[in-house]
Amino acid sequence: MNVLGVFRSAITIAIFVFSMMVLVDWLNVFSRGGMTRALRGRKWREYVLASFLGSTPGCLGAFMNVSMYVHGLIGFGALVGGMIATSGDEAYVMFSLFPGKALLVFGGLLIAGVFFGFLSDLIAKRLGIVPCEACELHELHPEELGDNTLVSLANNLRRPSAIRIAFFVLMVALLGISVLGLLEPTGWGWMRITLVVLLSSVALLGLSSSEHYLREHIIAHVLFRHTLRVFLWTFGALLVMSLLPSQGLVEQFIQSHMLWVFLFAGLIGLIPESGPHLIFVMMFANGLIPFSVLFLSSFVQDGHGMLPLLSVSVRDSIRVKVFNLVFGFVVGGALYLCGV
Repeated sequence: MNVLGVFRSAITIAIFVFSMMVLVDWLNVFSRGGMTRALRGRKWREYVLASFLGSTPGCLGAFMNVSMYVHGLIGFGALVGGMIATSGDEAYVMFSLFPGKALLVFGGLLIAGVFFGFLSDLIAKRLGIVPCEACELHELHPEELGDNTLVSLANNLRRPSAIRIAFFVLMVALLGISVLGLLEPTGWGWMRITLVVLLSSVALLGLSSSEHYLREHIIAHVLFRHTLRVFLWTFGALLVMSLLPSQGLVEQFIQSHMLWVFLFAGLIGLIPESGPHLIFVMMFANGLIPFSVLFLSSFVQDGHGMLPLLSVSVRDSIRVKVFNLVFGFVVGGALYLCGV
């Protein structure tokens, strides 16, 4: 067992996740007003936009869908579709391990979100399901990002706060690790180039943003709430995979119990937490499970996306998860029977 190699892989994935999360968060905050205005009009816009937000990596798109739902901007079906398209923090890990297949997963989830969002509204109307009453959730403010990046950067660096200095040191350290190849010593592959570009962009965004955005969004939310958990779960999953017997024996065992693995993937998806689902990502990356099982896991689970809705309406949260589980078994089962 190569613990150092497992640790290096987990750190690489965590840095990739952190960088992508900051960029996605920035895009969500920056474009929030335009997304809200785009919802005005026909019902199909709700399904498309909610599913698009859900298909973006991480849980921020799901959080925005919940916010729009409780504010009455989207309906129940759009919320279901958005949660179907959401695959949580695992999306970043999939991008780092198998980007081509990850795009297939997210594209499929996006299409499924739009279709089953429409279908969910039809079913909800027949069942008499009424959306929860509007209420207030945390608002995102685009002005926190600063109007002019270079001007904000110069002003922030003129008299930097302690948190900004700490962030600067962190980014320099991560960039140094990436440039020197301490994580990927084999040369300038796509991963090292991607990490350097992403980290440079994150450093620029973080150093030019407001104090509140840096402290609350990047440090408190992305770094400590998400990235740390992703690292721990990823390290644990990789460690478990390295402790398993030879891949041939493991593959033989899983193949002989694939139906149970399939059912387990769907039921684990009910957990409103990013992390437990990573085991299916790792198994797919190692060729132990077919695409259908990974797609089912990604279809049903939504990372932390359900947590804000749980605080507003447990009833609606249960309804959304039941819809997702049933639809997920239908789509995943069809793929599984087709040998995908």
